[in-house]
Amino acid sequence: MSVFTKIINGEIPCYKVAENEDFIAFLDINPNAPGHTLCVPKKEVNKIFDLDSETYFDLMDFSREVALALREEVTCLRIGMSVIGLEVPHVHVHLIPLRDMEDMRFSNKVSLTDEEMQDIATRVKERFDH
Repeated sequence: MSVFTKIINGEIPCYKVAENEDFIAFLDINPNAPGHTLCVPKKEVNKIFDLDSETYFDLMDFSREVALALREEVTCLRIGMSVIGLEVPHVHVHLIPLRDMEDMRFSNKVSLTDEEMQDIATRVKERFDH
């Protein structure tokens, strides 16, 4: 069972920003930039191209909707997207608010307080839900 499945099952807390029947989005706890979000299918599949076509396209649709909400609530030039999949064996899309290209470097991390993380999550969730 992946750490993301444990988050989906409520065994591990997260800063949830969006959810529907098939997908969940939450803030990355080790973010490249404020608002760095992970969009994850609830069904545990290791590799993105092993998803069936419908789930793949639905994940992209869900990620787009989350990105639209995110860009309204986090100061950035645009939202970058990355799918790497080496850290956790469960498909996930990284949505990263970009101020410059360095924000896409996974070796660069920012520290945010619990209050800052919760504030971002709450604002994006409210925007997503409307």
